[in-house]
Amino acid sequence: MSHQNEYRTHMTHRTASNPARMRIKQGLTTLMAGVLSLGLASTALADPLKAAFIYIGPPGDHGWTYSHDQGRIKTEAALKGAVTTTYVDNVPETADSERVMRDLAQKGNQVIFATSFGYMNQMAKVAQLFPKTTFMHATGYKTGPNMGTYDIHTYEGAYLLGIIAGKTSKSGKLGVVASFPIPEVVRNIDAFTLGARSVNPKATTQVVWVNSWFDPGKERDAALAMISQGCDTLMQNTDSPAVVQAAEQKGVHAFGWDSDMSKFGPKAQLAASVLHWDVIYEKTLKDVLAKTWKPSRIWWGVSQSAIDVENFGPDITPDAKKAVLDARDKIRAGKLHPFTGPISDQTGKVVLPAGQVFSDDVLGKLNFYVQGVQGVLPK
Repeated sequence: MSHQNEYRTHMTHRTASNPARMRIKQGLTTLMAGVLSLGLASTALADPLKAAFIYIGPPGDHGWTYSHDQGRIKTEAALKGAVTTTYVDNVPETADSERVMRDLAQKGNQVIFATSFGYMNQMAKVAQLFPKTTFMHATGYKTGPNMGTYDIHTYEGAYLLGIIAGKTSKSGKLGVVASFPIPEVVRNIDAFTLGARSVNPKATTQVVWVNSWFDPGKERDAALAMISQGCDTLMQNTDSPAVVQAAEQKGVHAFGWDSDMSKFGPKAQLAASVLHWDVIYEKTLKDVLAKTWKPSRIWWGVSQSAIDVENFGPDITPDAKKAVLDARDKIRAGKLHPFTGPISDQTGKVVLPAGQVFSDDVLGKLNFYVQGVQGVLPK
């Protein structure tokens, strides 16, 4: 924020014949100028850093966008006046997002966060046009001199929910309402299944793709379809609480995804995988303020307190709760990785030998179902 002030001094002198008086007046004028200069400098230093967020959905979706917005609010409060934030919601992953990014940069935002995968190419283009602005893209892989990426190990949360599902499900038939067949979502489906089969090797996962991040109607229909086919425990990789609501209505179980959704299904929710984006936002903005920020790939998880399994419901058994908390603590201590071999694909072919772990690079491109997931992965 820039402030322009004009200071005018009107002096009427009856006499200027005394040299000593002239020197005193000149000294006072110089002192006043110095004080004004210091005041302006102080005001400039006190101007907060401006950060803007671009959301794929509404902050009230109670899922992905809600979790980002909660992170924004917590970060602004934690930095106590050093940062001010704004956001633009319901921005489609099209050329329109490029217009929004340009506008935010032109309005003087020094840091811009884009919170969905489909913004990646547009942000990479706009970042080149505003080299003095810091750009951060969520879940993507493209970087530049002034553009970094960030993400959370959502697959860790999915794996932990899978353990609960495997311990709780009576039918052994699990369901996932999925958004788009991109590596991020496939990775979560696989991790959920691996978690479930780690405690119940016969568990299977059915998937219904709705091809939308936020469409409560489609999400509900997908949940009801799987429930009618015998799935008694549901996870989602979509943004509304519709799956939890459907589970509550039909007397089966589900999980909060990205945030606590228990108020939409007090009995249905067994637990929630909760994202804490503020740990990433706070670090990024502190680095920008300290002029130490460098483009990098931030991918944090349980170990960095960026994600946790929380808000346990009344139907979770003591055995399931103990199993999931033990697994969480092992992940936090670096003693457990959800994608540790042996892992087989749907056909039974071993794709990861015993004792080995998928690298971040492999996980970032994951494009197959593990054994236990039913159906064909859309191309």
